[in-house]
Amino acid sequence: MVGVARDTRETAILDGDDEAAGGRAVVRTDGQHAAFKGIMATAMFGWLVRLNPFKTPDTQRLAVLFGVVYFAQGMWYLPNQTITIVLKERGLSAGQVADFFLISTVPWLVKPLYGLISDFVPLFGRRRKSYFLVTSGLAALAGLLLASGSPISDGTIETLGVTLPIVGTVSFTLVAGVWLFTLMALGLAFTDVLVDAMMVENGRPRGLTGAFQSVQWACITVASVLVGVVGGRLAETRSLRAAFLLAACFPMISMLMGLLVVREPRTTFDREAFRETLGAIREALAHRDMWLVACFILFWTFSPSFGPAFLYYQTDTLGFSQQFIGTLGSLSAIAGVIGAAIYAPISRRFPLKRIVNAVIGLGVAGTLAYLLYRGAASALMIDTVFGCVGMITQLALLDLAAKSCPKRVEATFFALLMSFYNGGSQLSQNLGARLYDNFGYTPLVLISTAFTAAAWLLVPLVRIDRIEARAREEARAREAAAAASQSVAAR
Repeated sequence: MVGVARDTRETAILDGDDEAAGGRAVVRTDGQHAAFKGIMATAMFGWLVRLNPFKTPDTQRLAVLFGVVYFAQGMWYLPNQTITIVLKERGLSAGQVADFFLISTVPWLVKPLYGLISDFVPLFGRRRKSYFLVTSGLAALAGLLLASGSPISDGTIETLGVTLPIVGTVSFTLVAGVWLFTLMALGLAFTDVLVDAMMVENGRPRGLTGAFQSVQWACITVASVLVGVVGGRLAETRSLRAAFLLAACFPMISMLMGLLVVREPRTTFDREAFRETLGAIREALAHRDMWLVACFILFWTFSPSFGPAFLYYQTDTLGFSQQFIGTLGSLSAIAGVIGAAIYAPISRRFPLKRIVNAVIGLGVAGTLAYLLYRGAASALMIDTVFGCVGMITQLALLDLAAKSCPKRVEATFFALLMSFYNGGSQLSQNLGARLYDNFGYTPLVLISTAFTAAAWLLVPLVRIDRIEARAREEARAREAAAAASQSVAAR
């Protein structure tokens, strides 16, 4: 934005009259100008009020609650950079640090289970509120316990051997404190499912689901930016306790708000609805397209990525400070917002299959670009561009997942596909860290690029055109049913 110096004694304003049309400035007195500004401010305020979709106190309180919960989810990542550098200084390899985060991500992989539990098994006579208070309280308590001690920086480190099919015996590193961090993740993951359910239940009758989701994703984006800046500063000073204390504050606020804001009638276990849902799930499990999409998402996300290994490279090889590494994360998050803005019009103009093929190409080019990641200037450029590209790629996969979900159990199966997405992403970081430990940075980039390119071979198997056509037909059917319902109501 370019700033323009002005004379504060009098302001020239081009009016919409004949003089202005002739290009002449009309000079007003200070009083006239103040009155004009007042009128404009009133008009602007009225416009903002009309623009605000949350007209009632209930919807306003719910919007704040949903925003705080999503902000708390984003802030769960605040200690990650500090955890990584602290464990690195304790002598752990990148692969061993990746084990810590793999374990702590497990609660995010079974989110459909939380939805089924809260839908059909009321707690203290409530399906949402009771679970919400318990799970947000659990997340806050786990964070406070981590903040009150130093199990991660000073606790025991153990090695556990696990025998896996084909692979054989694999060693996993267990750090004291990982179970509390996982417990915190459990509380946040369960709370996330509850908030999404409340968002649908309260937003759909009011036509506010889109508005509520906008608030949620705006808040988690702000949290992501803060995680980079604040997390980098905390990592610079190794302030692990402060990181956990800050991360624990927001689940605590969520719990207090849930106590005051969430209103829900008492309910009992609905056996018939439970049977119908199980029947729909069994029927949906036979859908071949959905499983092909799940395998495609798993393969795409499983491509070996950098994860904790990247911080090792940035610190040991490039000599970046923790503050600068955090700033790079913030820039990537901001670029992700730009990527989301780019994807919105693209998704309406081009077939999804073409978009998926394009994002695979972008992924290949973007991954290869990390071979040029050799200093501060290249880091700023690559992290910013890849933040945008990464968001476009993520949204394309989410779009494919949403369109492939079977009818009647869309929410459950979308959550299931997101479990594949989250699981593949975390496993890719774990595998990437082990490859980095054994082969180094450049081979990791080349292997990751090859895996990404191999996803092109799976695209013909997924039959994206058929999935998108079916989704369009279902959307038209819903619109026709809604129009018919409105027509009947009008009579």
